[in-house]
Amino acid sequence: MSYLIEDIAKTLKTVRERKGLSQRALSAKSGVPQGHISKIENGAVDLRMSSLVALARALDLELTLVPRKAVSAVKLIIRSDTNAADDSGNASREALKELKRLQNNVSKHLQAYPANKALAQLQRQVRELQNFKLSFRELAFLHGANKSMKAFRDSAEGNKALAQTLNDIQKMRNMLAHHVVNIPSIEPPRPAYSLDEDDHD
Repeated sequence: MSYLIEDIAKTLKTVRERKGLSQRALSAKSGVPQGHISKIENGAVDLRMSSLVALARALDLELTLVPRKAVSAVKLIIRSDTNAADDSGNASREALKELKRLQNNVSKHLQAYPANKALAQLQRQVRELQNFKLSFRELAFLHGANKSMKAFRDSAEGNKALAQTLNDIQKMRNMLAHHVVNIPSIEPPRPAYSLDEDDHD
């Protein structure tokens, strides 16, 4: 059994146990024989796509293909969403950590390019975000903003990406200030440059 399949089988078992379902109960919900579920969880049999889909649906999971560069952001969302069920403040703490990283990235670039007004404005906007309760939605966005700022260079393309990041941060701040629950028009910014580490996400 490959590492990936083993990881999927482990996730299925973890979710089943978290939902308080026995293998027999999951079998009744999914239509997959209990013996086969046992073999999947123990790595004794290869996981077929039809079984995976049936088990995922029965466990209220969704199968989705995610672009490699988005995997780390998706994992952050999943981790925060899962932890939020156990501890409602955990997502906020994770978002604050990501916000701190963004502040550090912006400060570093501002030291290198002190005349860049957009960087100074972004620094003020990011500071203001400390006044709001952040959730896993903001966490995903801040993660994307961090990637963009980490790759920032003082060039035409870099400044265009910076202007978009600043605009999106302002929108997010305004929506938080006005207690807008959804952030429909904001997508995490794409970095102006690719980093070597992005290829390994």
